[in-house]
Amino acid sequence: MNVTLNQTTPVAGSRISAVGAYRPKNLVPNEELVGPIDSSDEWIRQRTGIVTRQRATPEETVPMMAEGAAREALDAAGLTGADLGAVIVATVSFPYQTPSAAALLAEALGATPAPAFDVSAACAGYCYGVAQADALVRSGMAEHVLVVGVERLSDLVDPTDRSISFLLGDGAGAVVVSATDEPGISRSVWGSEGARWETIRMTHSLLDMKQTVDQAIEAADASCLTGGEHTAWPTLRQDGPSVFRWAVWSMAKVAQQAVDAAGVQPEDLAAFIPHQANMRIIDEFAKQLKLPDSVVVARDIADAGNTSAASIPLAMHRLLQEQPQLSGGLALQIGFGAGLVYGAQVVRLP
Repeated sequence: MNVTLNQTTPVAGSRISAVGAYRPKNLVPNEELVGPIDSSDEWIRQRTGIVTRQRATPEETVPMMAEGAAREALDAAGLTGADLGAVIVATVSFPYQTPSAAALLAEALGATPAPAFDVSAACAGYCYGVAQADALVRSGMAEHVLVVGVERLSDLVDPTDRSISFLLGDGAGAVVVSATDEPGISRSVWGSEGARWETIRMTHSLLDMKQTVDQAIEAADASCLTGGEHTAWPTLRQDGPSVFRWAVWSMAKVAQQAVDAAGVQPEDLAAFIPHQANMRIIDEFAKQLKLPDSVVVARDIADAGNTSAASIPLAMHRLLQEQPQLSGGLALQIGFGAGLVYGAQVVRLP
């Protein structure tokens, strides 16, 4: 017997209806970090464009920052948590494997019983979340979806590591993706290159940490847990030159593919909002894409550092604060990082 299953009714399109941000209170200038890496303020500025970065106080947890950004976005959209059809949180620094940060956020916002889940795609996590939110809305599964990128990367910093420690900051950015009559988010161009996963990685796994604890218990030696060669606390590390080459050459091509997939030209863009990884990478992107002077390029990294999944929505929020005339224009956004993973799409700014 043939039985037709009920299905949701697709809608014409989706768009970002609002954006919110949470920036930690603690500003950390280059001078405070250069000692352990035997460097200088000038060296960091020349290599990365970073002048200072924002890092969380003990009270500014991942859930707290995510909620702050989410509430601003919901207020700007004229919505409450009860209006959300799904909650997506992109993060690699929530300290619990389970439950998800998204489930806790949904409860805090009054969005329960909306489905809620985390995305672990590092610096591409926000773009991955937007791609999923767009699909959920266009399929008719949800009318409004909250996407939050939030990181507390200062918990994963080895202050003596010269490859990445001085780059990282904390914060949260959030957008609401809502149903519309016309598409406001283009087809996403996304992917992964898992063969190169060691290029940006954590130095230790949870299994390493368990073995360290077991060894400390067996040896009755608490020093195994707090320092020395046996320490297994996971921190971030990268092969800087390899990441730079990959980002400049491979990701510039992905950015161009996203522009092509959207059916627009560089001159149609109002803004370019790349992952805030490195100022030199951002400048090279703009050069390779042949962006005209009319396109505003986000350079939030100078004051915020690299905030991984939070960097693009934070940069979008700042652009719209400083240049509100960009509202309604088209922006190319691209995230890329550990995995290696990447995602890009053209969006209409809220």
